[in-house]
Amino acid sequence: MNSVTVKVPASTSNLGSGFDTLGLAVKLYNFVQVTRCAGKGVGLSWAVAKEDATWFERALGDAAKLFFRRTRCKSFGGEVKLVSHVPIARGLGASATIRVGFIAGLNELAGTKLSRAQLLELATGLEGHPDNASPAIFGGFTVSGRIDGEVRCLHFRVSTDLKCVTLIPRFGISTEEARKLLPVAYPKADAAHALNRSALITAAFSSRHCEALRGLFDDRVHQPYREKLLPQLPEVIRAGEKAGAIGGFLSGSGSAIMCLALRNAEAVGRAMLKQLPESEIKILSPDNNGYRVARTD
Repeated sequence: MNSVTVKVPASTSNLGSGFDTLGLAVKLYNFVQVTRCAGKGVGLSWAVAKEDATWFERALGDAAKLFFRRTRCKSFGGEVKLVSHVPIARGLGASATIRVGFIAGLNELAGTKLSRAQLLELATGLEGHPDNASPAIFGGFTVSGRIDGEVRCLHFRVSTDLKCVTLIPRFGISTEEARKLLPVAYPKADAAHALNRSALITAAFSSRHCEALRGLFDDRVHQPYREKLLPQLPEVIRAGEKAGAIGGFLSGSGSAIMCLALRNAEAVGRAMLKQLPESEIKILSPDNNGYRVARTD
C-alpha cells in the first residue's frame, strides 16, 4: 500500500463550560491523502497560503517524528495532500483533522496497527489537549482528559435528529490570542457553576436526552472573556434560542458560533445570521464514526 486517504470530521469543543474536555464531531470533513515516498521528510502537494505554509510543514514534521519515535518503525518519506472543507481558525478543529488524518495515514502505510486510543495519545501530544482530537478519532460526543499521564476518552453516539446550526464568520480567531484573555484564577462560585454545567451536559448527551441540554450553556469559564474578540456572541446565541434552538455556545475558541436545534434549524440559522450578516451558515449533523481510511492506489 503506497497511498491512503483519511476522511476526518470537524468538531466543536468546550460546549460551554466543558473547557478542554468536551467535544462533538460533526459532518464537515477534511480529506488527508498520505503517499509513501522515497527518502525522508514530509512534502506538501497542495497549494498553501504563504503565511500558513510554515505552520503546516512544522505540524506535519512534528507529527511524523512523534509517530516514528513512538512506534519505533523505520521512517519513510511522505507526500501529503489536503482537500479542505473545514475552515482554519474558526474553532472547528481544523488542526486536529490534519494531524489525525496524517498519523492515521502513517499508521496504515507503516502497518503499525495502532488502536484509536493509541492514536489519540499521539494526537493529544501534538495538539496539547484532547477535546478536538477525541471526536475526530472516535466520533460522537466525547469526554476526555489526561489521567495519570494517559489520555482517557469516553464517547457516546448522538442522535442525528440534533442539528448543529453553525455560524462561520469571515474572520478567524487565534487560539493562542483567545487563551491569553482567560483569567489565572476563578471565583469559587464560577468554578462550581462550571462543574455543574459540565456534569449536566455530559449526562444529557450520554443519556441521549437532548432536551435536557436547554439552559446549560451559560458558561462563565471562557466565553465572557472571549467576547472581546467577538462582541456579537451573546446576541447571536440569544437570536438562535428565540428562534427555537436548545442553546448555543462559542465553538472552541471561535470564531464560529453554534446553536443546537431539534427542529426549525433553518429558522435558527436565519436568526443567527441577522446578528452577524457577513458570515456563512452551515446546518450540520453529528458524525458518529470518527475518521475513516480508504486506499487510494
